[in-house]
Amino acid sequence: MSEEHPNAALVRRVFAAFGNDPMAVSAAFTRDIVWRVPGETVMSGEYRGRRDVVEFLRRTGLETGGTYKSHLHTVFADDEWAVAIYRATGSRNGIDLDVEQALVIGIADGHWQRVTAVPLDPAFERFWS
Repeated sequence: MSEEHPNAALVRRVFAAFGNDPMAVSAAFTRDIVWRVPGETVMSGEYRGRRDVVEFLRRTGLETGGTYKSHLHTVFADDEWAVAIYRATGSRNGIDLDVEQALVIGIADGHWQRVTAVPLDPAFERFWS
């Protein structure tokens, strides 16, 4: 088997650090990162810059009483892009979340520069509404 692309390894490191090591997560982002979440939910919007994005990620834990988890399934990557497919689970307001999602990640100089979250299940909207 050939070696994994460095940007795929980067995605794996960010997922491993999520919820455990906010400094490592932040260090993987460019200073001007833009993270977009579609839809009309409490988490939807466009987050700009490391501080904003890290705060947004922290809110996933706060909104779910610490139950939100992401389990990485597959990563595809080349020199400029990565796509991470993962399972998101958690509980909020008496509703359980268990959905597949994707992140489309633009990468520059070994850092995440722009991210678009792509919910693959309508349950995402119901959970975060």
